[in-house]
Order: sequence, then C-alpha cells, then structure tokens
Amino acid sequence: MFPREYRGVAFVVGLFLVVQLGALALVPEFAASGYQAVENPDNPTNSLVYIAAIVAMTGVMLAAFRYDLDQGIRLLIVGVSAWLSWYVFSAVISPLAAAVPAVAVGVALLAYPEWYVIDAAGVLMGAGAAGLFGISFGLLPALLLLAFLAIYDAISVYGTEHMLSLAEGVMDLNIPVVLVIPLSLSYSLLGEESEESDDVGDDGGPTEDDGSAGESAADGTVDDGAADVSEPTDIEDRDAFFIGLGDAVIPAVLVASAATFSPAAGLDVPLIGINAPALLAMVGSLAGLLVLMSWVIKGRPHAGLPLLNGGAIGGYLIGSVVAGVPLIEAVGLAGFL
Repeated sequence: MFPREYRGVAFVVGLFLVVQLGALALVPEFAASGYQAVENPDNPTNSLVYIAAIVAMTGVMLAAFRYDLDQGIRLLIVGVSAWLSWYVFSAVISPLAAAVPAVAVGVALLAYPEWYVIDAAGVLMGAGAAGLFGISFGLLPALLLLAFLAIYDAISVYGTEHMLSLAEGVMDLNIPVVLVIPLSLSYSLLGEESEESDDVGDDGGPTEDDGSAGESAADGTVDDGAADVSEPTDIEDRDAFFIGLGDAVIPAVLVASAATFSPAAGLDVPLIGINAPALLAMVGSLAGLLVLMSWVIKGRPHAGLPLLNGGAIGGYLIGSVVAGVPLIEAVGLAGFL
C-alpha cells in the first residue's frame, strides 16, 4: 500500500472508533432518560421485528429508486439523521436546546452535503442508533441480529446483488447512509459531481468515467469506474472510496449491548462504561474492518458485515471467557434454561 491508502484506512478506523466510543458514552444517558425502545430487551423476537423492518426498508428504497422517488428517500434519511442527532445532543444539553443543532445537521445535509458534512452526520447518526439499539437489545437479541445481518449482507452482495443496486441509488443522493473516505487532501465530493456534470457529451450521454471514486453498498464496497461491478479498479485511480454506515453501526450494537447487559465486571475507563466483552467486541470488529479494507483497496465489491459482525461476535465471546462469564450466560440463554 501507498501512504494515501494508509491514510484512508486510518480514517475509516477512526470513524468506526468514534461511532463505537460515542455509543458507549451515550448508553448511560440513554438508559437514564428511558429511551429503551422495547419493554423486554431479552426477548429474542425483538430481533425478528427489526430484521423484518430492515428488509422492508431495503425493498422500499429499491422501489423508490425504480420509480424515480429518490428525493423522497433523501428527505426521509435527512429527517432520520436530524432525529438521531437530537438524541445524541439531548444527552449533553436540554432536549429543547438539542433541537437547534439537530435541525442544523438536517439543513447542512440539504444545503451543503460535502463529504465532511456527510461523515459528521453519519457519526452522530451511527453513535445514536448504536446506543439506542444497544440498550434495547439484550445479549441474545443482539447476537441474533448480528448473525442474521451478516448472512443477509453476504447473500445481498454476492448472491442477489440487490445491495449493489441499492448502493448505486443512494450514492447520488449525498446522504449519510454511507461514509465518505477521501484519499487525497484536496478531494471534494461536490466538486467531483460538478466535474461529472460538465463531462456530459454533445449527444446528452456521459463521457467515459475516469474511475475516480468507489461506491458502497449499504454494507459493502463497489466500484463505479467500470460497467461491470465485478471488475476491480486500482485504488491508485481513486480519490475516495465509500463504506456503508451500517458497517459501523451494526457491530457497535453488540458493543453497546455487552456494556449494558453483560454481567462482566466493568473496566476503569474514564467517560465510558465498558467491560472486557465489550472491549474485545470492539477489537474483533476492528480486526474484521482491517481485513475488509485490505480487500476493498483491491477494487472489488465486498460484503462488510460477515467480517465485521463475525469479528465482533468472536471478540465478545473471547472477552466473556476472559471475564469469567459462562458461555451459556454470555449468549443470553441462561434465562431460558
């Protein structure tokens, strides 16, 4: 790898860490504020409800792109970003005052969706979502959620490929469904779009793409520099690549859940509540991220969640053993036996 790739990978790792640490910092505040979304967080059917919602939302978005309702999806995601940002800001200031920066996030996404605006909104959105899911999903529901979504992601990227179609639809909307990873200091997402607009030929069709950017499936990475997404594009030919926000959020759900529900003793870490299972779940997810990045820089589409969720689950189980938590209790089955 060249230095620019190292910078890109370091930037991705940094964004993932901020989402995970942000979720851990928010968990106590969310729990104290009564933001738990379900009555019984240990009920495994909670996972089925949310999984069904995710699959349904994917279908709605694909249908919207097919029938040219893209802007409706954009407004919906911007609204969700502002809403989740309000949860984050309300953890540190009053709920009424939190509405001001939350609205500012939505306005910024609509008025000036540069890459750093999208990434900042994505981090706020990701930390808030992971924290809310973390206090709402007990250990078994969280593990079931991660396991199913890892399988679903692999099927949707390598099998049906509908996640790649979804990625192609969301990329032009400039919304924080994906995190933008610039590979050069001068990169501008808005400037790139302006150049692409100027490159329209006299016949109204676009000129040949220069392969300057990659695209991200909701949980994987694909390349827009070739007609066939299975064809790799060298990382040296890109100015940026993209990775799905879900790749950062879903493993962080287990991290937050472990910090909330695991009986393991807490570690003495300032500002956040964390224990060995949560810490090693973070380490495992980041190890999976590094493997994923080693594949992404080769330019081929990949599903992120099998590696990320697998690493998080493996790290969590190892951390539970290290902390002396029986595996039957670590996986949340003790209450059912």
